[in-house]
Amino acid sequence: MADLSNQKKLAAKILDCGVNRVWVNPEASDDVASAITREDVRELVENGNIKAQPVKGVSRGRARERDVKRKYGHRKGYGSRKGKKGARNPEKEQWMKKIRALRKRLKELRDDGTLDRTTYCKLYRQAKGGQFRSTTHLESHLGAERTR
Repeated sequence: MADLSNQKKLAAKILDCGVNRVWVNPEASDDVASAITREDVRELVENGNIKAQPVKGVSRGRARERDVKRKYGHRKGYGSRKGKKGARNPEKEQWMKKIRALRKRLKELRDDGTLDRTTYCKLYRQAKGGQFRSTTHLESHLGAERTR
């Protein structure tokens, strides 16, 4: 087979791609070898004897499989972690999630008449002070208060 490096370089410039992406039809290699000018190469491109191969991407298939496993809880051991515990699940975000849930629940209880205003304010301050671990803990606290 003839050396087609010059033709490939010309084709790469014309097709606006890299030399490695230029495909030359092996059956028409004699025609390609005889092409010297850019015009000759352009004709071969129009005929379909020279083409630019599609760009190869990086497959996301393996990444998707891995993400499914991680969602399930696998592949999250100590060897896979970078950053401290607080970096992976910041304490401030944990607090925000908890306090918003507590305040929302307190407002619901106040609006439906379960709590009067003074009790609501007292519990609101207790929640702010970090007395309740969760809405369930708040509910159990209220249940204990009612039985007294």
